[in-house]
Amino acid sequence: MKKLTIFLILSIVATSCGQFSSENSLTDEYIDNVISTGEFSTAKQLIKYKIATQKDLTPKEVWNLNFKMDMMDRVCLDFSKDDSTVFAELIKYYPKVTTQEMEAWKESGILESRTIEGKTKYFNKAARNVFRIDPEAEKIFAGIHGDDPSELSLFLADYIPKVVNASVKKKTDLVNPVNFKIRYSLTVKPNQIPAGEIVRVWMPYLQNEDIYKNVKIVATSQPDYIIAPEWSAHSSIYMEKRAEKGRPTEFWYELSYTASNKFSDFDPDKIAPYDKWSNIYRFYTSERKPHIIFSDRIRKITDSLTKGETNPYRKSVLIFDWICDNFPWASALEYSTIKNIPEYVLDNHHGDCGQVGLLFITMARYAGIPAKWESGWMLHPAEINLHDWVRVYYEGIGWVGVDPSFGRILNKKDLTTSDRRGREIPMSASSRENDDVFHFFTHGMDAYRFIVNTEYSMPLYPAKIYPRSETIDFQRGEVEWKGGNLYFDKWNYDMEVL
Repeated sequence: MKKLTIFLILSIVATSCGQFSSENSLTDEYIDNVISTGEFSTAKQLIKYKIATQKDLTPKEVWNLNFKMDMMDRVCLDFSKDDSTVFAELIKYYPKVTTQEMEAWKESGILESRTIEGKTKYFNKAARNVFRIDPEAEKIFAGIHGDDPSELSLFLADYIPKVVNASVKKKTDLVNPVNFKIRYSLTVKPNQIPAGEIVRVWMPYLQNEDIYKNVKIVATSQPDYIIAPEWSAHSSIYMEKRAEKGRPTEFWYELSYTASNKFSDFDPDKIAPYDKWSNIYRFYTSERKPHIIFSDRIRKITDSLTKGETNPYRKSVLIFDWICDNFPWASALEYSTIKNIPEYVLDNHHGDCGQVGLLFITMARYAGIPAKWESGWMLHPAEINLHDWVRVYYEGIGWVGVDPSFGRILNKKDLTTSDRRGREIPMSASSRENDDVFHFFTHGMDAYRFIVNTEYSMPLYPAKIYPRSETIDFQRGEVEWKGGNLYFDKWNYDMEVL
C-alpha cells in the first residue's frame, strides 16, 4: 500500500508539475515561494513528494513540512470569501458602495485579500474591517449607523477613576476586589473522530497571580483532570474522554475566585537603574524569532519616538501613545498564519490586542525596557472576550500591566465625541488632567482579567503531540486525538460568567 501511495504521488508530480520534479524544486525555499504565490495544490504535491522520496529527512523536518500543509488549510479557512460575497457584505454597512471603491480598498490593502489557486479570496472579516481601518470609511459608517461610545468604554470611563482613587486613598496596589464564578466549556462537534477514540483537551485555566485569591474548582465534566504546574507559562486544565458516534464530546469546568484591581502607583523619577546583567533584563530585552525582531524599521521608529528620553516609564508611554494614535483595532487573521506579527501591523496599519501588544513588546525591548506577553480573557460586564496585553518591568518596582489595545481612559464627555481607541482623537483638558486615570493602562490592570498566559508559544502540560491550532496564544483551548490535531473549525468553546 505504501509503494502504491508513493507511485501515485510520483505520477501526480510528473503529470501536474513535471517542471518542478528536479531536486531544486524540493528545497524549502522553492516550496515557500510556491506557497507565497497561492499555488497551494502544487505546494502540497511537492511536500508529499519530498516526504515520500527523501529518506534522510529528520523527524523535525517531516513535522515542519506537514505543518506547512496545515498552514495552507488554515489560510484557506481565513480567506474563504469571493468578490460577490464581500461586495454584498459591504452594502450592509454602506448601501451606496461602488465596485470602484471596493477595488480601491483592495489595492490599498484595507480590504484584505490573497490570491489562492489563481482566484482572489478575501479575509472572512475584511468587509467590516474596512470601516474600522480607513478613516473616510469610518466616517461613512458612523454617519449611517451612529457613533455612540461602546459599552466597554463607558464602563471603563466610570470604573477606572474609582480604582485609582481607592488605590491612592488606601496606599495599596490591590484594591476593590470582585468575586467571580465562571464556567468554561469546550465541545467537539459530532463525528470529528472515530467513535471510541480518546479526545485530549486542554482548556484555559487561571494563572497563580497576586491579584487572585480564594481560587476553587466548583465542578468538572470529568472526574479526572490535570491542572498545569504553577511554573507553566500556559495555564491549562487537561481532560480526556472517548468520542461517541453521532454525539458531541463535551468538556467543562466551573471555577470561583476573587480578583483585585492592581494600580502600580510610583514616581517615574524614582525607578532604579536596570541591572543589565540580570536574567530578567537580558532575557526580556532580547529578540525572539520570529515575532520579536529589531528590524531596521522598528529601530528607526523607536529611536525617533524616544529620542532624548532616558526614563524607562516615559519611554514606555511614548511608545504606548504612538500605538494608540496610529493603529485602530480590527479583526485579525489567525496568528499562526502570520510570519512576523509586529511587521504585519506596521504594513497594514491596524492590529488587534495581541498584534499591537507584540509591537509594543518589540519596541520596548529595543528601547531597553524589559517587556513580556500576557493574555487570557476579559470578563467585563460590558464585554466577555479573548484578550491580550503586556507586562513591563521597572527596577525596584517589578512587573506592571500595560494594555495598548485598551489605550487611554477618556471621560464620558470625550467619549461622546469619539470612541476610537486606535486613531488620534480630540481630547479635552479634563480627560488629561488626571494622568493616573488617563494613562492607567500604562501601569495598571483591572480585576476583570482572567490571566491564562505569562508568555507566548510555550509548551502545554501535559505535552501536546501534534501542532497546536494556535501557535502563539492559548485562550480558546487545544484538542487532539491519536490521529492528529483538531483545528478550531472542528469544535466550539464558551466562557460564561455565572
